[in-house]
Amino acid sequence: MSDNADSLTIGGLARAANVHIETIRYYQRQGLLPEPERPPGGIRRYGDADIDRLTFVKTAQQFGFSLDEIGDLLRLDDGAHCQEASTLAEHKLRDVREKIDGLARIEKVLNDLVTRCHAHQGDICCPLIASLHEGFESNDSR
Repeated sequence: MSDNADSLTIGGLARAANVHIETIRYYQRQGLLPEPERPPGGIRRYGDADIDRLTFVKTAQQFGFSLDEIGDLLRLDDGAHCQEASTLAEHKLRDVREKIDGLARIEKVLNDLVTRCHAHQGDICCPLIASLHEGFESNDSR
């Protein structure tokens, strides 16, 4: 990290963390990022700890954690709660695996529909359109 010990404005923090200013304000309202005191007649200043915190939040989002879950992780950020953090990660891993399974089912159905569309050239009724009228569950069993 650079030597930004409480020297960044909110705009500088946004640039350093590669986020929008409104994202910072939103995270502050959600309790994910502290809002520094405004000195009399001055502007709030941010530093390396704030960049680190924003990096933590953005990385956790990339792993699929919701902002509420990220708040939970931040409360465990002292390093002494590895088991609790692991439990949260296990739940997230289960959710990710369920989403992957769901996407695999969707991929199979869409692949089948595309194949049927190519096989039904010249038909008046498009298999894809007809299947969408029937609903996903009935297509899932094919």
